[in-house]
Formats: sequence, structure tokens, C-alpha cells
Amino acid sequence: MSAVEEIRSQFPILSRKVGGKPLAYFDNAATSQRPHSVIDLQQAMTVQHNANIHRAVHTLSNEATELYEKGRKAVARFIGAESENNIVFTSGTTASINLVAACFVRGGFLKQGDKVVISYAEHHSNIVPWQLACQTVGASLEVVPVEKDGTVDLQRLEAALTPEVKILAITHVSNILGVVNPIAQITEIAHAKGIPVLIDGAQGIVHRKVDVQAIGCDFYVFSGHKIYAPTGIGVLYGTEEWLEKLPPFMGGGDMVAKVTFAHTTYAEVPLKFEAGTSNITGGACMAPAVEFAQSVLENGEMAENEHLLDGAMRRQLASVEGLTLAAAEAKERIPLYSFTIEGVHPFDAATLLDKMGFALRSGHMCAEPLVDSLSQTGMLRASLMPYNTLEEVERFGEALRRAVSMLR
Repeated sequence: MSAVEEIRSQFPILSRKVGGKPLAYFDNAATSQRPHSVIDLQQAMTVQHNANIHRAVHTLSNEATELYEKGRKAVARFIGAESENNIVFTSGTTASINLVAACFVRGGFLKQGDKVVISYAEHHSNIVPWQLACQTVGASLEVVPVEKDGTVDLQRLEAALTPEVKILAITHVSNILGVVNPIAQITEIAHAKGIPVLIDGAQGIVHRKVDVQAIGCDFYVFSGHKIYAPTGIGVLYGTEEWLEKLPPFMGGGDMVAKVTFAHTTYAEVPLKFEAGTSNITGGACMAPAVEFAQSVLENGEMAENEHLLDGAMRRQLASVEGLTLAAAEAKERIPLYSFTIEGVHPFDAATLLDKMGFALRSGHMCAEPLVDSLSQTGMLRASLMPYNTLEEVERFGEALRRAVSMLR
């Protein structure tokens, strides 16, 4: 059995059919599928370990707490964090960025006249929270453009990092372009000017080995559901320095040390940022999810398979007349392909492809400014994972050409 076949065997959903056709799941940039190891723990958390964490001494609570904290430790190892205390569990990438943005305002780190810098290729989750933060205090949001190949011009970025800039928030990998940014180099440029850096790693964490200490960033955020875990769980990595000096985001149970009506003291990080009952099952499931991801990233055969998939997909897309692939000239990209087809509306194409068993994303993909600069009607996006196959890509080419012929 090949490595790809072995991986596919661990994902039960891949054996189902859609419209009578074998499912080819190409919407992985939105949500990945889950292996048996994650599904089994989800079930066990419900039927064997269902209890609240950190608050009781009974057996079920102790078991749930141990599994939840095991997930935190696994994430810390996976991204090379200094300690599990650098890992805050949130509901996802969006919540993690909102936490940092709101706490920058609340802590006085962003004030009137200051600036926040982002790139033109950001997801809404790395645009809107900073807009809200800037509106609250009278700061401004500055956007650095991207080049035709999808890369950020480092000279223009450096020029934008003036003394008024209080944080740079930038994506590791664009969810539209698939282009991998040189985030370690970008962080070095910002730090040379005393500017902290937040990396949106929602796409990067899946396809690239991440070592936050080697990158040097102040914050790295991602969602569990992009990397084999359930929805509703996410990660905020922060350096000890920043997590200590940022104020709490929300108040309530589990983030306190002592409460009186006159004064409250807060728990140590990371619990300072985890008010209320957490997604206990999601946190626990991060352990098998990142352990599975680690095994894939370390498998040399899978790296070769990604290269073969990329070549095959590019050939299939090139065979469609009138198709334009975004950032086609990018030197380093993940297997993510956003494209337009002349004379074909993306929603119509996605609907027909679904009837043929292919799950693709269509529309603005939560990156409206970037997509609007590339298309007036939205785009189609095919995004692959290690469980996708060359046979699926070849069938996709045939299905896409058929769909186009029906719609023109």
C-alpha cells in the first residue's frame, strides 16, 4: 500500500459518494477532513470523559483536564514553542486575531495616530479586527500591495514600517494565491524597527513545518479545522513577553486567580485568556490532529506526491481555454489554485462540478478586496491535501472541461 493509500484509509468520509460519484474533496483550504484518530477521540470525549476542566477533583474532570492539556502540549511541540504556556486555545484563527487586536487597544499598545500594517492578500479575519481596533482609538490601517506573482515586495513593506506602526499582521500563505511568504525574513525586517509581528498561519500550518522560535514572530495563529481537528478550536501562540503584558480579553470563570467585588486578580497565562468553558473536546483533539500532521510532513513520499499533484493540476488547468490561474508565476506555493474562466460564472461551474463529485469553493473566499482585484464575479478554488490523488486531479480536469463546455 502506498503512503497516499495509507493516509486515505484513515479518512472515512473519502469513501462516500456525492451525486452517485466518488467524492473528490477539493475544498481543504476551507476545512480539512478528519482521520479516525481524531474522530475516535471526539467520541471518547463524549461517552467517557464528558466533564468540565480545571474545576473539580472527580475522576471525569481530571481525565478531561489531562486530555485537554495534552492537546496544548502537543501543539507546543508541533510548532516549536518555548512552552505549552505559550499556547492559548481559542475558537479559531478569527478569534485569535480578534483577541490580539482588542487587547492591543485595551492595553494601550495602539493609540490615536498609530498605524497597523497588513498586506493586500489578507483574509477578512486579518483585516476586519484591525479595522475595528483602529476605529476604536483613531489609528489607521495601511495596506502593502502584492506583486503580480503574489509576493510581498519586501522593500515596499520595509518602507511602510514607519515609527507610527505598532504591529505588522501578515499571512503566512494567502488563501487565494497559495503563495508562501518569507515570514522569517519579514519578521526580521519588522523587528529591526521594533515592530511586533502577527502571522496568520491558517494555511501555512498545514503545508509547511512551522518553528515559531526560528521564525521569531510574536504571534502565530491558526485553526484546528484546517489541520485535521474539529471546528471551533484554534490556537494563539504568543511569546511570554507579549502574553504577560497583554490584558485579558474576556472575563469570567477559569481566567481568574481571586475574585472580590472590589478587585480581581488573574490566572497565569495561558488561562488568563481562556475565560469560560472551553471547547474541551476540540482542545483534546488537537493532539491526534497535529500528531497526524507531523507524520505527514515528515514523510518524504508525501512531499514528492505534493510535487506530482501540483504538476498534474497545472497541466489540467492549462488545458481549459480561457482559464486564468492567480499567481501562476509564484516560485513557492502550496497546492491551492484560485482561477477564473472566461464566460463561465464560478457558482455555475462549482454547482456542475458538485454533481460530478467534486467539492470546490467559489466566490470571494473571505478575501473580497484581493478577489475583486482579480475578478468581477468571484473565483473558483481547488485546494488539495495529502489524501488527494493524481487520479482525482485527472478526473477533475475532465469534469472541468465538461462543465465549461456546458456553460459556454
